[in-house]
Amino acid sequence: MLLGKANGAAVEWLIVGLGNPGEKYRNTRHNMGFLTVELLAEQAGVKLNKVKFKSAYNLMQFAGARCLVMKPQTYMNLSGEAVREAAQFYKIPPERVLVIYDDVSLPVGKLRVRPSGSAGGHNGIKNIIAHLGTQNFPRIKIGTGAPEDKDGMIDWVIGVPSQKEREVLLESFRRAIQAAECVIEHGCQRAMNDFN
Repeated sequence: MLLGKANGAAVEWLIVGLGNPGEKYRNTRHNMGFLTVELLAEQAGVKLNKVKFKSAYNLMQFAGARCLVMKPQTYMNLSGEAVREAAQFYKIPPERVLVIYDDVSLPVGKLRVRPSGSAGGHNGIKNIIAHLGTQNFPRIKIGTGAPEDKDGMIDWVIGVPSQKEREVLLESFRRAIQAAECVIEHGCQRAMNDFN
């Protein structure tokens, strides 16, 4: 598989954090992916301040690989447009497109690594599946818990977690970064054993 070149070096992985752009959504439950890749970039001393592929992104060395770390700016439900553009440009196969996002079916802060799978009702993932034409891309889900009243789901996902939840979630962002490192270096199976 020929990989695209970036600054003379091949881009080997896309790391995609899902969320909604804008201050209004910044710290909401639906932005767990954004917050995780922002922390990853911060730890690497890099800003996700380049704009292309309908995304805020940057290139960095991570887990021994040249990675393009991106936050699609399309709003959640059209995330696949941004992912497809970057994947096509750099000729990245779906199995090297790692997506990090929120999951209401998991308890707050619980991680779940998967090598593939359905959207499970997540519109961002649904759109990525549609644009990549496959479910076979690795993902790291970060649990946000769910409201007791299922009718309040939309308000829940675009709501801000409590201070106590935020402390748990910040720790889960750190663990999600470690899980991403494990997926890239050792594969999904090892990451599933270590982080699920």
